[in-house]
Amino acid sequence: MDKIDVVKKIQEVGVCAVIRGKDAEEAMAMSDACIAGGVTIIELAFTTPQAHEVIAALSKKYADNPDVVIGAGTVLDAVTARIAILNGAQFIVSPAFDLETVKLCNRYRIAVMPGTTTLNGVIAALEAGADVIKIFPGEILGMKAIKAIHGPIPQAPLMPTGGVNAENAGEWIKAGCVAVGAGGALTGGGKTPAEITEAAKKFIASVKAARQ
Repeated sequence: MDKIDVVKKIQEVGVCAVIRGKDAEEAMAMSDACIAGGVTIIELAFTTPQAHEVIAALSKKYADNPDVVIGAGTVLDAVTARIAILNGAQFIVSPAFDLETVKLCNRYRIAVMPGTTTLNGVIAALEAGADVIKIFPGEILGMKAIKAIHGPIPQAPLMPTGGVNAENAGEWIKAGCVAVGAGGALTGGGKTPAEITEAAKKFIASVKAARQ
């Protein structure tokens, strides 16, 4: 899938599941549960042991499903990004802005979403060629920051992560975000796969309602 199509799919679904498993098996189960609930954008965090192997396994498992997009998160450098890409990651998410990571992703036409908490960071990411800019931590900046950023830079595609839950996901969308990143509120708290699936459905419903 070309990076343009990947970005469109992320924006279409509106929710990116941040998967942090204690091991590969848990990460796979969390991912499957999210997908079953309609959150088909999976960001497998590199804090998960053997994350690259999970990315490869998920990419193979859902290769014939055009709605599922597997990417990598918590990517701190270009080396990690390349490992993720070689194992099938179709997008790269970073908690901060690293120029070399963005350049590498653009070299291989892989969607890249660096993180920042500042206006300068948003501008630098846009100038470097970022596809979407991750606003992190979202709970610290708040929704007012989205509108503030869009004042001088209305064209910036923003995706908050941190502090996003099924109850406020729609509000982030209404504030001007193209999508939201969902971590603990979606997969944390010792949720069973069935509970994760139900949580995913609520996230999707919240986003859809906000867009109507």
